[in-house]
Amino acid sequence: MTAKYEGAAFRERFGPWAVVAGGSDGIGAAFGEALARRGLNVVLIGRSEAKLAAQVERIGRRHPVEIRPLVADLTAPDIDGPVGRATADLDVGLFIYNAGSGREMGPFLDRPAENWIRQVQLACSGPVLLSHHFGGRLRARGRGGIVLMSSMASLVGSAYIATYAAAKAFDTRLGEGLWNELAPAGIDVLTCLAGATDTETFREDTGGLPSAMAPLDVADGTLDFLGRGPIYVPGESNRAGARATRPVPRNPLNNALSQINANSFGLPFAEGKGSEFGDA
Repeated sequence: MTAKYEGAAFRERFGPWAVVAGGSDGIGAAFGEALARRGLNVVLIGRSEAKLAAQVERIGRRHPVEIRPLVADLTAPDIDGPVGRATADLDVGLFIYNAGSGREMGPFLDRPAENWIRQVQLACSGPVLLSHHFGGRLRARGRGGIVLMSSMASLVGSAYIATYAAAKAFDTRLGEGLWNELAPAGIDVLTCLAGATDTETFREDTGGLPSAMAPLDVADGTLDFLGRGPIYVPGESNRAGARATRPVPRNPLNNALSQINANSFGLPFAEGKGSEFGDA
């Protein structure tokens, strides 16, 4: 797959600063690595000060860019406030929301309701608040990008991960809608539907899988697909599975519904153009 933005073009559109929510380990830390390698300064947000410090040291040792840690709880109902204040002095061109815990899965009725509510706050409220905040800043600067990390689980409901799948489906639909709506403002919105990925959390919860993708491959593929379509699915076998669950092309449906809503609200409509899932 050929990236739409490479080298100086990537830095011009999405730099000089990127913000990664959920950047202390796993795919989020991989995004920090991939962005630093492309020449962007990065703010990594997470709850663990120790984990963030380790990533700042690791990435900073490898790349001549600035890495800032930001300790914050992404389930906070006013998370956009502290994140906005901490990044107010930065020219942010790319916002990535990676958080969305797949831990504490199991029978719906055998876990306390608070467990599921926290998943909704982390995977739904956080992306809305922070995408709204950074989306406004990106619109004002006239260019940039938003990446929402979702999951293959968002494609269909499933026993034992019902709330997680539903919350990730929210991210997928939010990203699809914003892809169409924000494109005229110069903002590339992309949702990544990751499959099994060899993160620390995944290994702890499942014991790992030989077929699990490397986090850096997921991050690099997602960044390469920015500007090419609304949904990216890393891995050819995962893309085949995604196509099987959604045989009707989504982009034309997205455009048709967006035009109906634009007409209903008396708002402008611009056709969104791009490929699906990661296809060339």
